[in-house]
Amino acid sequence: MAVMGRSSRADRGRTTAPPQPAATGPGGRTHAQGPLTRPVGSGLAELRPDRDRPAAWSLLIDGAPQSLVDLADPTHLGFEYQRRLGHLIDLAAPPGRPLTVLHLGGGALTLARYVAATRPRSRQQVAEIDTALTELVRAELPLERGWQIKVRGADARSVLERTPEGSVDLVITDVFSGARTPAHCTTVEFAGLAARALAPGGWYTANIADGAALPFARSQVATLGAVFPELCLIADPAVLRGKRFGNLILAAAHTPLPIADLTRRVATDAALARVEHGHPLTTFTAGAAPATDATATPSPIPPPGVFH
Repeated sequence: MAVMGRSSRADRGRTTAPPQPAATGPGGRTHAQGPLTRPVGSGLAELRPDRDRPAAWSLLIDGAPQSLVDLADPTHLGFEYQRRLGHLIDLAAPPGRPLTVLHLGGGALTLARYVAATRPRSRQQVAEIDTALTELVRAELPLERGWQIKVRGADARSVLERTPEGSVDLVITDVFSGARTPAHCTTVEFAGLAARALAPGGWYTANIADGAALPFARSQVATLGAVFPELCLIADPAVLRGKRFGNLILAAAHTPLPIADLTRRVATDAALARVEHGHPLTTFTAGAAPATDATATPSPIPPPGVFH
């Protein structure tokens, strides 16, 4: 869940289910306590106070931004990629309807908090291999009581393999080791496991990062296309043109995706983005080969200075 780009400070035009009142019970770290740095399994974790929001914190691992959490407002999605995934969460079912969600990659649990706040009674499972990071997040940025969020300290693919068939409405893959997506979470076999886990009408979504000629992103579209008949991609036009290294959001399903609604929502964001689907997405793929367990490689290394 490394963030290759800018945060979105504005919430211009966002339409969601009504946010739930902020809880007063769990508490959490305050800005008066200052930043916190601690070694975890995946590197050096830092909790850094957000300068614009008095109860918000950024999580960084080895200097790479991973998550932004506002303890006073779990519906706030401060990073561009999180907002785009938030649009997909909003459109996955009628407003307020509970969902069963599998999060592959946890970080500070921003998206799990968002689902819990906008869709009460949702059941969520999170696969986060870094148990020390989860302990840090739970201690300093605690979850609200009553949220049905279970975090498993295990590899994302191993959790996906054990997920019962047809049991989840939404799979959100946001798996990064440092600033790269591990190869074993980028393959046709991995996508097939996700498809198996989805209930009828369910969606698969993923956050990836790429730049320049976008070979990894093109291969990932081809990979999902080998499993799912319906696809779309959301990204900054500069990223799509290879002008900037950044995040791209993929969505896939066995039933049509709400492209028109998604396009309208993306257009309300402060950060510019395009939704690619259909023939333009086929053209974008440009004959790229799907990744398999035998051929896959991790996502590319971000260029120097991308996080500054």
